[in-house]
Amino acid sequence: MSPHMETRPVLALHCSLAHGGAFTALSQLLPGVSLNAPDLMGHGKAPDWDGLSDYHAAATEQALAAIDGQVVDIIGHSFGGTVALRLALERPELVRSLTLIEPVLFAAAKAAQDPAWGGFIEDHRAFGGLVALGDKIEAARQFHAMWGGDAGFDSLSPRMQSYMSDRIHLITAPWNVILEDAPGLLAPGRLEGLTMPVLLLQGQKSPPIIAAVNRALSARLPRARSVEIAGAGHMLPISHAAEVAPVVQAHLDAA
Repeated sequence: MSPHMETRPVLALHCSLAHGGAFTALSQLLPGVSLNAPDLMGHGKAPDWDGLSDYHAAATEQALAAIDGQVVDIIGHSFGGTVALRLALERPELVRSLTLIEPVLFAAAKAAQDPAWGGFIEDHRAFGGLVALGDKIEAARQFHAMWGGDAGFDSLSPRMQSYMSDRIHLITAPWNVILEDAPGLLAPGRLEGLTMPVLLLQGQKSPPIIAAVNRALSARLPRARSVEIAGAGHMLPISHAAEVAPVVQAHLDAA
């Protein structure tokens, strides 16, 4: 292992309704990596979102602050993947490589006119209606059924159920970006201009919209590579850390 690898800084950005600790298992399987996994706004011990500011822009600013001027590799899962991609587009000189684990930039599938978009958006807007009505528990139950893996919401601990339902509004908070691409991340030429290597990961059991997003991004990112993890769903960096780690490590080593 080279001296460079012994101190290699990596920023890890977690999915919505989680916290930085979600990367604990994966980080232990990446030797030579110094992994910084902050709690994003409204999660873990981070300050709450004010409900007024642009949530996605604020999360991106938080990620930029966490880098503190270093050149880093970035790993982003789900919502964290969209923040990672935005940061790379806005400050490419600070990003050595990207690992996007099921990035939920659903607008990419819409822009590519992928057939997976239609069924997805119908279900997702129904969930959004529950959030708008303030039905936090049912909204969290439906969201977990779509994205949370094999364990049902009702099988989770009361503490975990409360953590998720109390933060369920953070799922719809960045919809202006992930559904509508308000900042123009998908504008012609933007993705094509990213020169760092990008690893796109997805789980074999994940909803079809994820494969659609990754297809759309892979078609436009000049140095993208896509890998599917057998038997995994959306929570693959947690549920399948042992399978994800060597793929990520090889990506970091080659960057």
